[in-house]
Amino acid sequence: MTQSFWLLGARLNIIADHTTTNGQYDLIEGYFPPGTQTPLHRHTRYSEQLYVLEGEFTIWAGENKFVLSAGESFLISPSTAHAIGVFSNQSARGLVVAAPSSFARLIAAVGTQDKTATPDMALFERISAEIGDEILSPPGAYL
Repeated sequence: MTQSFWLLGARLNIIADHTTTNGQYDLIEGYFPPGTQTPLHRHTRYSEQLYVLEGEFTIWAGENKFVLSAGESFLISPSTAHAIGVFSNQSARGLVVAAPSSFARLIAAVGTQDKTATPDMALFERISAEIGDEILSPPGAYL
């Protein structure tokens, strides 16, 4: 069932979504090249748990900054403004559990099969709003 997409510079593999979890959660494996960063955003309807498999992720959550290494995890509660980035010279890989399910819907709708393709940002904004995500700044603006 795994589906793979590129979105905002990251390779995202949907391992489980609403179709296999009864809507309880999404399980996503993410591969983030060096320099990859999400926009500052918040999920108003679901939590996001990040577990680091390889490399190092930097997370800004609210006013706090955390650097996570392999074997560490972090829970981002609903409505917490956050951004995630990879700033070492190594790629990072992690698992994300989003509960309840909805994040995989955004990835499947907007992600591309071609690493160099530009996603449809109007669709990104529309689906984000439908699942309760709020984009607070563009990628790279929150260092």
